Amino acid sequence: MTSHPLAHIRGFIFDLDGTLVTSKLDFVYLRTQLSCPASVDILQFIAGLPNKDQVSANKIVEDYELSDAHDALWIEGAEQLIRALHHKGLPTAIVTRNSLPATELKLKHHSTLFSPILTRHDAPPKPDPSALLTIAQDWQLHPSQLAYVGDYVYDLEAAKNAGMLACLFAPTALPGFAHQADWVFSHFAEFEMAVSAG
Repeated sequence: MTSHPLAHIRGFIFDLDGTLVTSKLDFVYLRTQLSCPASVDILQFIAGLPNKDQVSANKIVEDYELSDAHDALWIEGAEQLIRALHHKGLPTAIVTRNSLPATELKLKHHSTLFSPILTRHDAPPKPDPSALLTIAQDWQLHPSQLAYVGDYVYDLEAAKNAGMLACLFAPTALPGFAHQADWVFSHFAEFEMAVSAG
């Protein structure tokens, strides 16, 4: 009998928006506000602007993220899973492309559940694996002993780039990039059951 992909995992790193908490960010709208082409990553687009334009572009993004953060709610089963992981003595962290102020607002009274919490201000944004590898080093665990959990292709790419298990949260239809995941789940109850069985 083949063991579950999570069976050997000793620590879990999570994306935030759309993975642990709800998000209504409309990236088509945001690209329009920034005049960013559809084929270019928004953060890369801003990084390529002249310095004075970067300041105003970053303000547009951060104001939009903060607006979204005020309405964010925990996704069903996510908080229960995090607490179950803690009960088993498994560390949890967050790596997000979000801004620090929006991240703090979204987590509110739950920030103590995660250590560390790394935003795009702390490390190069995903799919760059730097933030994930920093956490592996901090936890003194080999990347292969860790899982990164997210809902978007950048999350899967970051996990692969770091040598970690790539877990995809797909609550509705499977996205076209789902084949890049090592494990796919649609509800956090599945995740909790898998961890409890391990």
